[in-house]
Amino acid sequence: VRAIQEFTARKITEPKPGMFVLDLGQNFAGVPRLKVSGKPGQKITLRFAERLNPDGTIYTINLRSARATDTYICKGQGTETWQPRFTFHGFQYIEVTGLSSKPSKDTVIGVALSSDTPVVGAFTCSDPMLNQLHNNIYWTQRANFIDIPTDCPQRDERMGWTGDAQVYIRTATLNTDVEAFFTKWLVDLDDGQRADGQFPCVAPCVVAGNDGGPAWADAGVICPWTIYEAYGDRRVLERHYEAMKRFIAFCKQRSTPDLLPPAKYHCFGDWLSINADTPKDVIYTAYFAHCARLAGRTAAVLGKASEAEAFEQLFTSIREAFVRAYVSSDGHIKGNTQACYVLALAFDLVQGEQAKLAAKYLVADIEKRGWHLSTGFIGTKYLMLVLSKIDRPDVAWRLLHNETFPSWGFSIKQGATSIWERWDGWTPEKGFQDAGMNSFAHYSFGAVYQWMVENIGGIRSAAPSYKQILIAPQLDDKVTSASVAYRSIHGLIATDWKVKDGKLLFNVTIPANTTAQVFLPATSADAVTESGHALNKAAGVSLERVEGQTVILSVGSGHYAFAMSLAR
Repeated sequence: VRAIQEFTARKITEPKPGMFVLDLGQNFAGVPRLKVSGKPGQKITLRFAERLNPDGTIYTINLRSARATDTYICKGQGTETWQPRFTFHGFQYIEVTGLSSKPSKDTVIGVALSSDTPVVGAFTCSDPMLNQLHNNIYWTQRANFIDIPTDCPQRDERMGWTGDAQVYIRTATLNTDVEAFFTKWLVDLDDGQRADGQFPCVAPCVVAGNDGGPAWADAGVICPWTIYEAYGDRRVLERHYEAMKRFIAFCKQRSTPDLLPPAKYHCFGDWLSINADTPKDVIYTAYFAHCARLAGRTAAVLGKASEAEAFEQLFTSIREAFVRAYVSSDGHIKGNTQACYVLALAFDLVQGEQAKLAAKYLVADIEKRGWHLSTGFIGTKYLMLVLSKIDRPDVAWRLLHNETFPSWGFSIKQGATSIWERWDGWTPEKGFQDAGMNSFAHYSFGAVYQWMVENIGGIRSAAPSYKQILIAPQLDDKVTSASVAYRSIHGLIATDWKVKDGKLLFNVTIPANTTAQVFLPATSADAVTESGHALNKAAGVSLERVEGQTVILSVGSGHYAFAMSLAR
């Protein structure tokens, strides 16, 4: 764990005589550095918060039993500098009392701490709100990746919730290099696995019970597979395959003979969804199917062909059970929530005409809510990815641009500098939500950054470790330019595009020892140039095919500068 950045006060107020509040401008996790010249025995107290009450005092009720207070007693000999060494806090605001005079910006500095995971991602575009969203996601990850992937850094919790980790892990890889970080945490996760194969709610398993339930326990399969996908190192699969097998055996053993949920089981559901109640049996069966398939893919990578086939057959059987139990003749899925359709489409549980109907019902529900999402931790992870999968990136863009409740933009309009635990952490109508669970630095809803990289940047992996790459930006009327980068283990993958006067200028960087397919919005190859040359004369570029209004190219490593008139 390292100090990664320092913040000075952007604003200092005095809501009560002698009580000063410093706004550091960013919600993060770390410690203060106090610099004072005081009298012998003078007591200076620092308290920490993420938000302010209406009267300008710090909002601390959501910290629950965490005292989040540092006290310093002055020696009284010249300038004294002090920084705590055995704690950290989650905060944007510092309340200082006990000073002899108003503090300056140098009196208290915020020192941000995080595990030493190198930055590998970069994002900027023409929309300031989306740039702020990326900033909020990045800093929420930094604040919660302190030794283990915690749920929140500010209150009396800071636990490695397994459900939060599995919905966010893919996005985590796109911000910083988390291979070593998760290599360590996955040992904690296996240590928490019960003798019967079930994985816990949190790892290390300290409280909250050892029965994770659907979408939480599944971290034991999803997280190792995701780390393999991002970094291509088989060792993570070798290390955790036996634990995965035990978990799938547990799921099978506790299910009914037709592979459906038992009468009683623990499940958190689509946590913190908004006015939508996704049935827990739908979640149970969807995740059981998904993890059976991932276990099969793991077995295949490890050369265990017969086990891979058995897991794939299990997946098929669970999918058939899912359709029989939850999909009606008109294609509606039990619960009829966005999350129901998202999980079914994300995990390939509905096919053919049923998949088309599920896609239709998903979009209809979003439209019915005034083009707003209703998903919680589980559904939001896949919502945007599924909208692109069903060829409705227009709907995904619409959700991303929303500034009314519930949306990512709504929290930003309320001054958020981090990702909130709840869509309604604070609203103008109701003020703060229930203080019992109201963190303002919770990364789960930040999983949307995967969609931003893959669709705004157009950077997608087509093989483990980005050995093969898909470049396919999804343009939008409201965004005129974007620059997105990801430093994979093979090297830098970067895209940079700008729309001007009906033309698209699109720069692409592909690293050594990789190949890429590039999808460009043009009606013919003749409409595209690379570095001013026709495609048939461009080095390293070959035309694969033209599909409708898309030109598909194959390129090797290098830098490319494409230009084209946009297809209308």
